[in-house]
Amino acid sequence: MSDTTPVRAAFDDPISDEQLAAQLPARRHFLVGGAAATAAALMPLHAIGAAATPIRRLEFSPDYGPLAPVNDDATGYPLLQLPQGFRYSSFGWTGDVMEDGVPTPSAHDGMAVCAVDRTRLVLVRNHEQGGITGSFGSSIVTFDARADGGTTNLTFNWRTGQWKTARASISGTVRNCAGGATPWGSWLTCEETSVGPHTLIGTEYPFTQQHGWAFEVPSFGVARAEPIVGLGAFSHEAAAVDPATGIVYETEDATPSGFYRYIPKVPGRLRRGGRLQMMKLDAEPNAEIVVEGQTLPYFNTGAGFANGTSWNVSWVDIDQPAAMFTSGINYGGVRAQGLRQGASSIARGEGCWYGNGLVYICSTSGGLNANGQIFAYDPRRETLTLIFESSNEMKLDNPDNITWSPRGSLLLCEDGDVSPQRLRGLTSDGAIFPFCANNVDFSAGGSGSYRRASGRVFDQDFRGSELAGASFYNEWLFFNIQTPGITFAVTGPWANGAL
Repeated sequence: MSDTTPVRAAFDDPISDEQLAAQLPARRHFLVGGAAATAAALMPLHAIGAAATPIRRLEFSPDYGPLAPVNDDATGYPLLQLPQGFRYSSFGWTGDVMEDGVPTPSAHDGMAVCAVDRTRLVLVRNHEQGGITGSFGSSIVTFDARADGGTTNLTFNWRTGQWKTARASISGTVRNCAGGATPWGSWLTCEETSVGPHTLIGTEYPFTQQHGWAFEVPSFGVARAEPIVGLGAFSHEAAAVDPATGIVYETEDATPSGFYRYIPKVPGRLRRGGRLQMMKLDAEPNAEIVVEGQTLPYFNTGAGFANGTSWNVSWVDIDQPAAMFTSGINYGGVRAQGLRQGASSIARGEGCWYGNGLVYICSTSGGLNANGQIFAYDPRRETLTLIFESSNEMKLDNPDNITWSPRGSLLLCEDGDVSPQRLRGLTSDGAIFPFCANNVDFSAGGSGSYRRASGRVFDQDFRGSELAGASFYNEWLFFNIQTPGITFAVTGPWANGAL
């Protein structure tokens, strides 16, 4: 489809299950359609890591140029450092009152463009809140009245570059960290937790529901505040959907962590049931974990390998996807089912994105220096390839969220300890470079305190806060800074470089 083809949400689509399944290969996610697909075909990113393509760390992109502070079109403050020619507008700050009267929740995290028409697009944004202050949404969209995590939906006019509206879309969840867009116009929001009624704070039971699920949020209309049990009960991170098959791939933020796939009975209808599986690699175990007194050997991809290392992939069935605990309240029941069958592990699997026919995976703490790894899973060849392993020299600081760019490169969101945190490009010819740096500093030594119309005052240095939720559409890049909680829309001379 072309980049201007409307993407409709499933609830708004009157076609039958059979028609939807038949159309999925054609209803490709717009980020890999049209010109983007052409660029992707010309630049196979999985070539990174080959012996002839060594990784090159650049201080800045030779095409876009060095970074410098740029003033925000909305506030006038220099919130970001970007290459010359790029501009941006901030929106949806923590505390800003949305169209439904709800103050914008904090902890902005995973996000993606989920629907688009001729003038407007819809982003669904996660809020990684994990407290017990209560749901910020209406009772209709609330899963657990005591939990304060959830999602908000934002609309943006991509032709005029104007932010339009925001509203609460699901709430009563916990630590909505990442997730993923679907080809049918919705967002899978994932809870990175295993808390529930068993979790004690003093003598109080803080939660009314067990957490650790994935939920589906439509771009328009009302979400069902019910978990998709088939996607598993574990500390979820991100999800990516193969538009050709409707298979959902999932990462897990744990040590060790599984990489999963969910094969739905009806593509696009995840609640109709399906089969959950965990990845197994053709490799000898190099690590072990003790589960309920049983030593389980497994292969750990985070142990450090040469770029370009590839393994053959097979899958083992998870017969009990809702078995969150091994026994009692000991976490890891789903993962243990896979490990007992020889499944393998990603070192803290986080970001996950489909592009160029591949599923890209961030291992946030993988590698010899625990600075992070990037893998490419090829669902057609059934291989997993390490395309990039960070080191101290590479300066990539624990990649978390990941996205595929229209020009055939990856954009990585840092979530480490270095200040400022950055967005980094990883190109098909093996170059890694900073594209954007967090410059939000409202301390006395920076821009000074700043008061929003909501009355909320920001007076700290936030440059070390993680960047998250990067997602492209046409000439626009969207992403979040988690704290103090800001969403950005960036545009500029993309065609000059690899992003």
